[in-house]
Amino acid sequence: MATTEGEEEVISNKQIVLKDYVTGFPKETDMELKVTEMHLKLPQGSDGILVKNLYLSCDPYMRGRMSKPSDRPTFVVFYKPGSPIRGYGVSKVLESGNPNFKKGDFVWGVTGWEEYSLISSQDLLFKIKHPDVPLSYYTGLLGMPGMTAYAGFHQVCSPKKGDHVFVSAASGAVGQLVGQFARSMGCYVVGSAGSKEKVDLLNTKFGFDEAFNYKEELDLNAALKRYFPEGIDIYFENVGGKMLDAVLPNMKVHGRIAVCGMVSQYNLEQHEGVHNLLYLVINRIRMEGFLVNDYYDLYPKYLEMVLPLIKEGKIVYVEDLSEGLESGPAALVGLYSGLNVGKQVVVVARE
Repeated sequence: MATTEGEEEVISNKQIVLKDYVTGFPKETDMELKVTEMHLKLPQGSDGILVKNLYLSCDPYMRGRMSKPSDRPTFVVFYKPGSPIRGYGVSKVLESGNPNFKKGDFVWGVTGWEEYSLISSQDLLFKIKHPDVPLSYYTGLLGMPGMTAYAGFHQVCSPKKGDHVFVSAASGAVGQLVGQFARSMGCYVVGSAGSKEKVDLLNTKFGFDEAFNYKEELDLNAALKRYFPEGIDIYFENVGGKMLDAVLPNMKVHGRIAVCGMVSQYNLEQHEGVHNLLYLVINRIRMEGFLVNDYYDLYPKYLEMVLPLIKEGKIVYVEDLSEGLESGPAALVGLYSGLNVGKQVVVVARE
Protein backbone atom coordinates (compact mmCIF):
# COMPACT_ATOMS: atom_id res chain seq x y z
CA MET A 1 0.00 0.00 0.00
CA ALA A 2 1.29 3.45 -0.88
CA THR A 3 1.28 6.34 1.58
CA THR A 4 2.62 9.87 1.31
CA GLU A 5 5.26 11.44 3.50
CA GLY A 6 5.44 15.12 2.63
CA GLU A 7 5.53 15.06 -1.14
CA GLU A 8 7.21 11.66 -1.39
CA GLU A 9 5.28 8.46 -1.95
CA VAL A 10 6.22 5.62 0.40
CA ILE A 11 5.40 2.16 -0.91
CA SER A 12 5.68 -1.44 0.24
CA ASN A 13 8.41 -3.29 -1.63
CA LYS A 14 8.50 -7.09 -1.66
CA GLN A 15 12.02 -8.54 -1.83
CA ILE A 16 13.64 -11.98 -2.09
CA VAL A 17 16.45 -11.97 0.47
CA LEU A 18 19.28 -14.45 0.99
CA LYS A 19 19.06 -15.67 4.59
CA ASP A 20 22.60 -17.06 4.89
CA TYR A 21 25.45 -18.35 2.78
CA VAL A 22 24.71 -21.64 1.02
CA THR A 23 26.70 -24.87 0.93
CA GLY A 24 25.78 -27.76 -1.37
CA PHE A 25 22.53 -27.61 -3.29
CA PRO A 26 20.50 -24.46 -2.58
CA LYS A 27 17.04 -24.80 -1.04
CA GLU A 28 14.01 -22.57 -1.19
CA THR A 29 14.43 -21.99 2.54
CA ASP A 30 17.83 -20.37 1.92
CA MET A 31 15.81 -17.38 0.72
CA GLU A 32 12.81 -15.58 2.14
CA LEU A 33 10.22 -13.03 1.08
CA LYS A 34 10.45 -9.77 2.99
CA VAL A 35 8.39 -6.60 2.73
CA THR A 36 10.12 -3.26 3.27
CA GLU A 37 9.12 0.33 2.74
CA MET A 38 10.84 2.63 0.27
CA HIS A 39 10.46 6.15 -1.04
CA LEU A 40 9.30 6.06 -4.64
CA LYS A 41 11.65 8.92 -5.50
CA LEU A 42 15.32 9.25 -6.37
CA PRO A 43 17.52 10.73 -3.66
CA GLN A 44 18.36 14.35 -4.46
CA GLY A 45 21.34 14.63 -6.78
CA SER A 46 21.35 10.90 -7.59
CA ASP A 47 22.46 9.81 -11.06
CA GLY A 48 20.76 6.46 -10.51
CA ILE A 49 17.54 5.07 -11.95
CA LEU A 50 14.37 4.13 -10.08
CA VAL A 51 12.64 1.18 -11.76
CA LYS A 52 9.67 -1.11 -11.46
CA ASN A 53 10.85 -4.67 -12.09
CA LEU A 54 8.80 -6.73 -14.56
CA TYR A 55 10.74 -9.92 -15.34
CA LEU A 56 13.63 -11.53 -13.46
CA SER A 57 16.07 -14.01 -14.96
CA CYS A 58 17.04 -17.26 -13.21
CA ASP A 59 20.57 -18.18 -14.28
CA PRO A 60 22.92 -20.99 -13.18
CA TYR A 61 25.80 -18.60 -12.33
CA MET A 62 23.70 -17.19 -9.47
CA ARG A 63 24.53 -20.25 -7.37
CA GLY A 64 28.14 -19.07 -7.06
CA ARG A 65 26.97 -15.75 -5.65
CA MET A 66 25.23 -17.55 -2.75
CA SER A 67 28.45 -19.05 -1.42
CA LYS A 68 30.51 -17.64 1.41
CA PRO A 69 33.40 -15.55 0.05
CA SER A 70 36.61 -17.58 -0.09
CA ASP A 71 40.03 -17.64 -1.73
CA ARG A 72 38.64 -19.67 -4.65
CA PRO A 73 38.89 -17.85 -7.99
CA THR A 74 35.52 -16.43 -9.06
CA PHE A 75 34.05 -14.01 -11.58
CA VAL A 76 31.00 -13.12 -9.47
CA VAL A 77 30.27 -10.69 -6.66
CA PHE A 78 28.90 -12.58 -3.66
CA TYR A 79 25.44 -11.92 -2.29
CA LYS A 80 25.17 -10.45 1.19
CA PRO A 81 22.90 -12.30 3.63
CA GLY A 82 19.97 -10.14 4.64
CA SER A 83 19.97 -8.25 1.34
CA PRO A 84 17.95 -8.87 -1.83
CA ILE A 85 19.61 -11.17 -4.32
CA ARG A 86 20.48 -9.61 -7.67
CA GLY A 87 20.50 -10.73 -11.26
CA TYR A 88 19.44 -9.82 -14.76
CA GLY A 89 15.95 -8.49 -15.31
CA VAL A 90 13.64 -6.32 -17.37
CA SER A 91 12.33 -3.13 -15.78
CA LYS A 92 10.39 0.06 -16.49
CA VAL A 93 11.98 3.40 -15.58
CA LEU A 94 9.94 5.44 -13.09
CA GLU A 95 12.49 8.22 -12.58
CA SER A 96 15.99 8.79 -13.87
CA GLY A 97 18.98 10.88 -12.86
CA ASN A 98 20.91 9.42 -15.78
CA PRO A 99 20.62 11.34 -19.07
CA ASN A 100 20.75 8.08 -21.05
CA PHE A 101 17.40 6.95 -19.64
CA LYS A 102 14.05 8.65 -19.14
CA LYS A 103 10.75 7.92 -17.43
CA GLY A 104 8.77 5.29 -19.32
CA ASP A 105 11.80 3.60 -20.90
CA PHE A 106 12.07 -0.16 -20.74
CA VAL A 107 15.52 -1.44 -19.77
CA TRP A 108 17.31 -4.71 -19.19
CA GLY A 109 20.35 -5.38 -17.06
CA VAL A 110 21.30 -6.06 -13.45
CA THR A 111 18.62 -5.33 -10.86
CA GLY A 112 17.38 -6.54 -7.48
CA TRP A 113 14.96 -9.38 -6.85
CA GLU A 114 12.27 -7.01 -5.63
CA GLU A 115 9.29 -5.08 -6.95
CA TYR A 116 11.14 -1.76 -7.14
CA SER A 117 14.87 -1.09 -7.37
CA LEU A 118 17.24 1.85 -7.31
CA ILE A 119 19.85 1.02 -9.95
CA SER A 120 23.16 2.85 -9.69
CA SER A 121 24.85 4.40 -12.71
CA GLN A 122 27.63 1.82 -12.44
CA ASP A 123 25.32 -1.16 -12.97
CA LEU A 124 25.09 -2.85 -16.36
CA LEU A 125 21.96 -1.52 -18.07
CA PHE A 126 20.69 -1.41 -21.65
CA LYS A 127 17.80 0.62 -23.02
CA ILE A 128 15.29 -1.55 -24.87
CA LYS A 129 14.92 0.00 -28.31
CA HIS A 130 12.77 -2.76 -29.80
CA PRO A 131 9.73 -3.24 -27.51
CA ASP A 132 7.73 -4.84 -30.34
CA VAL A 133 8.92 -8.30 -29.25
CA PRO A 134 7.96 -9.88 -25.89
CA LEU A 135 9.73 -7.93 -23.14
CA SER A 136 10.53 -11.17 -21.31
CA TYR A 137 12.84 -12.07 -24.24
CA TYR A 138 15.29 -9.51 -22.84
CA THR A 139 15.97 -11.89 -19.94
CA GLY A 140 17.02 -14.51 -22.48
CA LEU A 141 17.04 -14.45 -26.26
CA LEU A 142 17.67 -10.69 -26.46
CA GLY A 143 19.57 -10.42 -23.18
CA MET A 144 22.54 -11.99 -21.44
CA PRO A 145 21.87 -15.64 -22.49
CA GLY A 146 21.41 -14.63 -26.12
CA MET A 147 24.65 -12.67 -26.11
CA THR A 148 26.35 -15.62 -24.39
CA ALA A 149 25.23 -17.99 -27.14
CA TYR A 150 26.26 -15.54 -29.85
CA ALA A 151 29.68 -14.73 -28.40
CA GLY A 152 30.51 -18.30 -27.41
CA PHE A 153 29.50 -19.85 -30.70
CA HIS A 154 30.37 -17.21 -33.29
CA GLN A 155 33.36 -15.56 -31.63
CA VAL A 156 34.99 -18.34 -29.60
CA CYS A 157 34.18 -21.39 -31.73
CA SER A 158 34.81 -19.87 -35.19
CA PRO A 159 32.20 -22.15 -36.82
CA LYS A 160 32.19 -23.22 -40.45
CA LYS A 161 29.45 -24.70 -42.62
CA GLY A 162 29.40 -28.48 -42.21
CA ASP A 163 30.96 -28.51 -38.72
CA HIS A 164 29.75 -31.24 -36.38
CA VAL A 165 28.54 -29.49 -33.21
CA PHE A 166 27.65 -30.92 -29.79
CA VAL A 167 25.78 -28.82 -27.20
CA SER A 168 25.27 -29.96 -23.60
CA ALA A 169 22.35 -28.63 -21.51
CA ALA A 170 20.94 -27.98 -24.95
CA SER A 171 17.37 -27.09 -24.00
CA GLY A 172 18.42 -24.35 -21.58
CA ALA A 173 18.46 -20.60 -22.13
CA VAL A 174 21.81 -20.64 -23.95
CA GLY A 175 21.92 -24.13 -25.43
CA GLN A 176 18.67 -23.86 -27.36
CA LEU A 177 20.09 -20.81 -29.18
CA VAL A 178 23.53 -22.26 -29.87
CA GLY A 179 21.88 -25.21 -31.59
CA GLN A 180 19.72 -22.98 -33.76
CA PHE A 181 22.62 -20.68 -34.66
CA ALA A 182 24.64 -23.74 -35.68
CA ARG A 183 21.82 -25.21 -37.77
CA SER A 184 21.31 -21.88 -39.56
CA MET A 185 24.97 -22.08 -40.65
CA GLY A 186 24.56 -25.54 -42.09
CA CYS A 187 26.18 -27.43 -39.22
CA TYR A 188 25.21 -30.91 -38.02
CA VAL A 189 24.00 -30.43 -34.42
CA VAL A 190 23.42 -32.87 -31.56
CA GLY A 191 22.22 -31.85 -28.11
CA SER A 192 22.00 -33.56 -24.75
CA ALA A 193 19.35 -32.90 -22.10
CA GLY A 194 18.01 -34.52 -18.95
CA SER A 195 14.44 -35.61 -19.77
CA LYS A 196 12.34 -37.03 -22.59
CA GLU A 197 10.35 -33.79 -22.74
CA LYS A 198 13.52 -31.77 -23.29
CA VAL A 199 14.90 -34.18 -25.88
CA ASP A 200 11.60 -33.96 -27.76
CA LEU A 201 11.91 -30.15 -27.73
CA LEU A 202 15.38 -30.35 -29.24
CA ASN A 203 14.18 -32.65 -32.00
CA THR A 204 10.81 -31.13 -32.83
CA LYS A 205 11.00 -27.44 -31.90
CA PHE A 206 14.64 -26.33 -31.99
CA GLY A 207 15.61 -28.26 -35.12
CA PHE A 208 18.56 -30.24 -33.75
CA ASP A 209 19.61 -33.11 -36.03
CA GLU A 210 19.77 -35.50 -33.08
CA ALA A 211 19.35 -35.37 -29.31
CA PHE A 212 19.72 -37.76 -26.39
CA ASN A 213 18.91 -38.01 -22.70
CA TYR A 214 22.24 -38.25 -20.91
CA LYS A 215 20.56 -39.82 -17.88
CA GLU A 216 19.63 -42.86 -19.98
CA GLU A 217 23.15 -43.39 -21.30
CA LEU A 218 25.26 -45.83 -19.27
CA ASP A 219 28.34 -44.92 -21.30
CA LEU A 220 28.58 -41.29 -22.45
CA ASN A 221 31.68 -42.01 -24.52
CA ALA A 222 29.80 -44.69 -26.47
CA ALA A 223 26.81 -42.38 -26.90
CA LEU A 224 28.98 -39.65 -28.42
CA LYS A 225 30.67 -42.16 -30.76
CA ARG A 226 27.19 -43.20 -31.90
CA TYR A 227 26.20 -39.64 -32.83
CA PHE A 228 29.65 -38.48 -33.97
CA PRO A 229 31.36 -41.47 -35.61
CA GLU A 230 33.81 -39.09 -37.33
CA GLY A 231 34.29 -36.88 -34.27
CA ILE A 232 33.19 -33.48 -32.96
CA ASP A 233 34.38 -30.19 -34.44
CA ILE A 234 32.76 -27.90 -31.85
CA TYR A 235 31.64 -28.61 -28.31
CA PHE A 236 29.65 -25.91 -26.51
CA GLU A 237 30.30 -26.77 -22.86
CA ASN A 238 27.62 -26.03 -20.27
CA VAL A 239 27.96 -29.03 -17.95
CA GLY A 240 31.53 -30.12 -17.12
CA GLY A 241 32.40 -33.24 -15.13
CA LYS A 242 31.72 -36.62 -16.72
CA MET A 243 30.33 -35.09 -19.90
CA LEU A 244 33.50 -33.10 -20.57
CA ASP A 245 35.60 -36.18 -19.87
CA ALA A 246 33.58 -38.15 -22.44
CA VAL A 247 33.74 -35.38 -25.05
CA LEU A 248 37.53 -34.94 -25.08
CA PRO A 249 38.41 -38.32 -26.72
CA ASN A 250 35.68 -37.68 -29.31
CA MET A 251 36.96 -34.31 -30.51
CA LYS A 252 38.43 -34.02 -34.01
CA VAL A 253 41.92 -32.73 -34.67
CA HIS A 254 41.82 -28.92 -34.29
CA GLY A 255 38.42 -29.12 -32.60
CA ARG A 256 37.16 -26.15 -30.58
CA ILE A 257 35.56 -26.15 -27.15
CA ALA A 258 33.83 -23.03 -25.79
CA VAL A 259 33.52 -23.32 -22.01
CA CYS A 260 30.39 -21.38 -21.09
CA GLY A 261 29.69 -23.05 -17.74
CA MET A 262 29.89 -26.26 -15.72
CA VAL A 263 26.54 -26.56 -14.00
CA SER A 264 27.25 -30.11 -12.77
CA GLN A 265 29.98 -28.69 -10.54
CA TYR A 266 28.31 -25.63 -9.01
CA ASN A 267 26.86 -27.37 -5.97
CA LEU A 268 29.85 -29.62 -5.19
CA GLU A 269 32.22 -28.78 -2.36
CA GLN A 270 34.90 -30.83 -4.13
CA HIS A 271 34.88 -30.46 -7.90
CA GLU A 272 35.16 -33.59 -10.05
CA GLY A 273 38.43 -34.16 -11.83
CA VAL A 274 38.80 -34.43 -15.62
CA HIS A 275 41.01 -37.31 -16.75
CA ASN A 276 41.21 -36.97 -20.53
CA LEU A 277 43.00 -33.62 -20.84
CA LEU A 278 45.88 -35.23 -22.76
CA TYR A 279 43.55 -35.25 -25.80
CA LEU A 280 43.93 -31.46 -25.90
CA VAL A 281 47.53 -32.11 -26.93
CA ILE A 282 47.00 -35.21 -29.06
CA ASN A 283 44.24 -33.64 -31.18
CA ARG A 284 45.49 -30.02 -30.93
CA ILE A 285 42.13 -28.98 -29.46
CA ARG A 286 41.52 -25.34 -28.55
CA MET A 287 39.53 -25.10 -25.31
CA GLU A 288 38.62 -21.56 -24.22
CA GLY A 289 36.57 -20.23 -21.34
CA PHE A 290 34.73 -16.97 -21.82
CA LEU A 291 32.53 -14.44 -20.03
CA VAL A 292 29.74 -12.62 -21.82
CA ASN A 293 30.76 -9.31 -20.18
CA ASP A 294 33.78 -9.22 -22.49
CA TYR A 295 31.54 -9.17 -25.56
CA TYR A 296 28.75 -6.67 -24.79
CA ASP A 297 30.29 -4.25 -27.28
CA LEU A 298 28.94 -6.65 -29.94
CA TYR A 299 25.35 -6.34 -28.68
CA PRO A 300 24.20 -4.01 -31.52
CA LYS A 301 25.68 -6.44 -34.05
CA TYR A 302 23.89 -9.32 -32.35
CA LEU A 303 20.55 -7.49 -32.50
CA GLU A 304 21.07 -6.84 -36.21
CA MET A 305 21.43 -10.58 -36.72
CA VAL A 306 18.76 -11.94 -34.42
CA LEU A 307 15.82 -9.49 -34.62
CA PRO A 308 15.04 -10.29 -38.27
CA LEU A 309 15.24 -14.02 -37.46
CA ILE A 310 12.68 -13.56 -34.66
CA LYS A 311 10.31 -11.56 -36.85
CA GLU A 312 10.60 -14.09 -39.68
CA GLY A 313 9.92 -16.98 -37.29
CA LYS A 314 13.33 -18.51 -37.95
CA ILE A 315 14.31 -18.57 -34.27
CA VAL A 316 12.22 -20.44 -31.71
CA TYR A 317 12.57 -19.55 -28.04
CA VAL A 318 10.95 -21.44 -25.16
CA GLU A 319 10.42 -19.80 -21.79
CA ASP A 320 9.36 -21.33 -18.47
CA LEU A 321 7.44 -18.53 -16.75
CA SER A 322 6.92 -18.55 -13.00
CA GLU A 323 4.26 -16.11 -11.80
CA GLY A 324 4.86 -13.77 -8.87
CA LEU A 325 7.99 -12.64 -7.04
CA GLU A 326 7.22 -15.11 -4.25
CA SER A 327 7.71 -17.97 -6.75
CA GLY A 328 11.31 -16.87 -7.33
CA PRO A 329 13.14 -19.13 -4.84
CA ALA A 330 11.47 -22.30 -6.16
CA ALA A 331 12.12 -21.26 -9.75
CA LEU A 332 15.80 -20.54 -9.10
CA VAL A 333 16.43 -23.70 -7.06
CA GLY A 334 14.68 -25.77 -9.73
CA LEU A 335 17.40 -24.88 -12.23
CA TYR A 336 19.90 -27.04 -10.41
CA SER A 337 17.78 -30.18 -10.65
CA GLY A 338 16.63 -29.51 -14.20
CA LEU A 339 12.99 -28.75 -13.42
CA ASN A 340 12.82 -25.87 -15.90
CA VAL A 341 11.91 -26.43 -19.53
CA GLY A 342 13.52 -23.60 -21.49
CA LYS A 343 14.54 -20.22 -20.14
CA GLN A 344 13.40 -19.81 -16.50
CA VAL A 345 11.82 -16.41 -15.89
CA VAL A 346 10.06 -14.97 -12.83
CA VAL A 347 7.19 -12.66 -13.73
CA VAL A 348 7.00 -9.85 -11.16
CA ALA A 349 4.57 -7.65 -13.08
CA ARG A 350 3.34 -7.51 -16.69
CA GLU A 351 3.86 -3.72 -16.67
